[in-house]
Amino acid sequence: MKKLMMICALLFSVVTFANAQQGGGQGRGGMMMKPEDRVKQLDEKLKLSDDQKTKLTTVFTEQADAMKKMREEGQGGDRAAMREKMQKMRTDNDVKVNAVLTADQQKTYKTWQDEQRAEMQKRMQERQGGGNN
Repeated sequence: MKKLMMICALLFSVVTFANAQQGGGQGRGGMMMKPEDRVKQLDEKLKLSDDQKTKLTTVFTEQADAMKKMREEGQGGDRAAMREKMQKMRTDNDVKVNAVLTADQQKTYKTWQDEQRAEMQKRMQERQGGGNN
């Protein structure tokens, strides 16, 4: 359960961090970044081709639609099952993203994801521990 919470927190933190990098609360209609904004963020990190941008926009749009549907269906339901579905969706999405990237871009993307996870874990520990060093 702790692992699932970390994954959900990771997704939230990546979105929050990305939002902060994009200038904060612009268009806060939902928690997720727009697919176009996610592609723009990746383009800054990975120098995407136009074809890659188009393909990734499609991947992220499909993911956003699936997440929205899952949240609507899962309201008041089994949280553990929903977390499991979200984890699978995230894994599937990573596979789709990596399929679009070159080998060098995949390495950079993985490194960036690892950095995001480490930052998220650090923030969570700071919140939970309240500075118990």
